This record gives sequence, C-alpha cells and structure tokens, in this order.
Amino acid sequence: MLLIQENLKGMSIKKAILLVTFGTSKEVARESFNNIEVLTRKRFPGIEVRWAYTSGMIRKKLAKQGSVVHSPQMALAQLSEDGYTHIAVQSLHTISGVEYDKLRSCVEKTMISPALFSKITIGTPLLLNHKTTEKVMQYLLNEIPAEREPGDAVIIMGHGTEKHYADLVYTAAASILNELDPRAYMGTVDGYNKIERVLQKCIESNIKKAYLMPFMSVAGDHALNDMAGSKDDSWKSILENAGIQCKIIMKGTAEYDSIVQIWLNHLEIALANLLPLPESI
Repeated sequence: MLLIQENLKGMSIKKAILLVTFGTSKEVARESFNNIEVLTRKRFPGIEVRWAYTSGMIRKKLAKQGSVVHSPQMALAQLSEDGYTHIAVQSLHTISGVEYDKLRSCVEKTMISPALFSKITIGTPLLLNHKTTEKVMQYLLNEIPAEREPGDAVIIMGHGTEKHYADLVYTAAASILNELDPRAYMGTVDGYNKIERVLQKCIESNIKKAYLMPFMSVAGDHALNDMAGSKDDSWKSILENAGIQCKIIMKGTAEYDSIVQIWLNHLEIALANLLPLPESI
C-alpha cells in the first residue's frame, strides 16, 4: 500500500527518488546497488536518485571506513534542504518486515512535517503478492546453470525473521518455488524454515547435489558466511556433511535485471502518485 502526503502550494516541482535498502559493508556486494541505480536512471531519466540504508550497524561500520551513507531520515532532510519538493521513496527490501516497517514509520513522520515536501510516496518491497512472488521465483530458477541435471536440487537462502509475522511470506514463497520446481527449496537464516527443514526434504528426496543461491538483494555476509562459509554451521558444510555436493551461485537479487525491474515497477506506481512526469521524461 502506498503512503501519500500532498501539500500543494503552487510551488515549482522538483522530483527525487530515494532508494532505501538494509545496506551492506562489503565492497563487492555494493556493486549490486550500482546495477539498481543504473537501471533506475535508465527507466526514469532526469529524476534525481539518492540512497539510504536502514541498518544503523552497517552505517556505523561504513563510517569507520570513511564512507558516509545516510539513514532514511537524514536522506529526506538533505533532499528537503536541497529544494526537492516531490519524493518517491522506494523500498529495496524483500518483504514488508522489520526494516520496511522502520522505513514506513520514517515516511509517516515526514508527513507530519508539511514544510519538508509538497508530496511524498513510498513504494512496496519486492514480494508484494502471489503474482510477483511467482515471477521472482521463476526468475531465480532461470539463473540456474544449464548443466544442472534432473536430480540436482536448488536451495535458496532467504533471510527470514523471528520478530515479524512477515516471515510467513517466505513460507509462501517456498511453497510457490517448490510448485515451480519439485527439487527447489527455500530456507531462511532466521525464522521458521531453517536449513534443518530443507536438509530433511533433501534427504527424503535422495538429493546428492544442490545449487545454493542467496535470496537477498546482495551476496553479503549471510551469503558468504552462513550459506557458503567453511565453518561447520554453514549451509554448505551442513549439506556436504550429509553427502550432498554443493555448487555456489554467489549473486544477490539486485544483480538480476529481471528482478530489479519488479522493484522498479513498484517505484513507477509511487512516482505515478506524484504529479505527472514532465513531457520530456
């Protein structure tokens, strides 16, 4: 659902897009965000694009490295100071969970201050409904290497959450994924569908080889360590100890143009709820 604030004052229109993600401290992983920005600027030329991270932990870590990334609050304040009047905030989160709630709350608080902007909207996270979820699952399956054999499994790692009811979205996504491909499974780092449940399904299906891939916008710490790490508690180690050979696909969802376009579809709706785009755009 879009949140919309409108306070038309007869003033000139100056639009901006604020892309908001959890964030990452991994330089290689941040290249995924570059892909999103390139596709955003291509699809919505002429509109200013800014970034914000919802994770305070990531922002602090980057600050120690000499790189400053704004929180959503700081980014909105800067946009107001720079004279932007109409803002489309786009969540780059996967589900409407804890981080999206934080972003939504920030936008709601901004609405209470009509002096900041003439109008502000917020676009929804990636998994909006069953239709978009099915598309995303199919797009992920399309990325499996062609050499995959019929008996090989695909195991996708989502984040999951034990703190929010939106964890149910991963359960629904896992069901849709398995309907599309009976040897494709989704587990989560946190929440209900942990690796032990996935492993049991693999054992029951006599799986001997699996392709592992992250279902997160970037292939960051969770992908590098929890999924593909060398420690005994990584998914790769757990599966290999059970006799399942693992092939790693180290790409975040932000690296797949087809998936990014779904986020941009949500952003297009958010922009449409601002004033019409100039004729030159």
